[in-house]
Amino acid sequence: MTGLLFENIRIFDPATGQVAPGRLLVRDGLIVGRDSAGAEGKPEDVDIIDGDGGILSPGLVDMRVAIGEPGFEYRETIASCARAAAAGGVTTIAVLPNSRPAIDEPSLVRLLRTRGDETGIVSILPYGALTKGCDGEEMAEIAMLREAGAVAFTDGNRAIADTKRMRLLLSYAHGVDAMVVQHPEDPSLARGGCASAGALATRLGLPQIPAAAEAILIARDIRLAEMTGARLHFGHVSTAEGLELIRHAKARGLKITCDTAPPYFALNEQEITDFRTYAKLSPPLRSETDRVAVCAALADGTIDAVASDHTPWDADDKRLPFAQAAAGGTGLATLLSVTLERVHAGDIPLERALHLLTDGPARLLGLSGDRLATGASADLCLFDPDLVWTVTSGQLPGRAQNTPFDGRLLRGAVIGTWKNGARVFERSPS
Repeated sequence: MTGLLFENIRIFDPATGQVAPGRLLVRDGLIVGRDSAGAEGKPEDVDIIDGDGGILSPGLVDMRVAIGEPGFEYRETIASCARAAAAGGVTTIAVLPNSRPAIDEPSLVRLLRTRGDETGIVSILPYGALTKGCDGEEMAEIAMLREAGAVAFTDGNRAIADTKRMRLLLSYAHGVDAMVVQHPEDPSLARGGCASAGALATRLGLPQIPAAAEAILIARDIRLAEMTGARLHFGHVSTAEGLELIRHAKARGLKITCDTAPPYFALNEQEITDFRTYAKLSPPLRSETDRVAVCAALADGTIDAVASDHTPWDADDKRLPFAQAAAGGTGLATLLSVTLERVHAGDIPLERALHLLTDGPARLLGLSGDRLATGASADLCLFDPDLVWTVTSGQLPGRAQNTPFDGRLLRGAVIGTWKNGARVFERSPS
């Protein structure tokens, strides 16, 4: 394999948390060295990648992705998901286990890892099911799944409703040093709902989910984590009250972490005004007050990672009355660009945004945080933070097109993605 020399770039180095001009050399799929911008000399037998002033970072790590395979290939396949990931600069995805069958057998964990490697585009890190079939009842074989390569344990978009069962699951997970990931929504309060409780949902006549459903479950599970000593992570946190509970738990030294997804800091409940089902998500879009609180939590360190919450659906799953339509949106191709909106708005520095997309989730999943070190795999994302483009449903990479950002003008775009030193995405000239 011919070597690659990236020049005329700014490099985001997770080890220092800084963005600085430099050059980066790749050989045989590995990073072999860096030097300063403008350094003289060109190594032999290399192709020059001129970044045109763009930013080179480690490939993004997306810690919350649903795929259709196995069982729902009509929504999305591993291959189509990999294409969407590459277009978004994502080189590693952690895949939720609530497929059909659920990922509750060690052989399925190993299969998903292998299928990811076979794409040559993306690494797949499977979550193991917390309960068999992700049905919230009988504990899955957590120790065996972990040995097979499961990175953490969750029932995906289903919360563990029974408090005693959740305590037992946390206790067992702690015993094998495994992280539990919870969907923070009290199931009884959320049952049958489709929109955040308030004046808008009342005016639209939609079944409601109170924002307190998130805080109630977070408060319960923080207490259980304290009792058991377990590592507990909350996915797609979306409310000010829930984030405040997590903030206090962290201050007390508990092993509590969380992520959020771009819709919860870029959109609010007004997106559903016209019964727009692409904006029907789980958890539902919140008030503007909650959106602002999520932005603040990105900045102050309460939120540990930004994940796409990529949930592919077929068009027919969304072409239904709002209350009956499926909840969830695609997010891989827009993950970086929407996060950069918060940089351009002045809410967070660029370095903080990149931390939330790279070494933040990497460390939570047990990967090395310093993924630009000499000898590391050359999983790389090159992007132009100022390139403007429009999200257009039907023209996104991958099979699923149900984006809540349809029609949105975004500033910042991926130019190229490399997996193990091989280019797996190149943006077409506009």
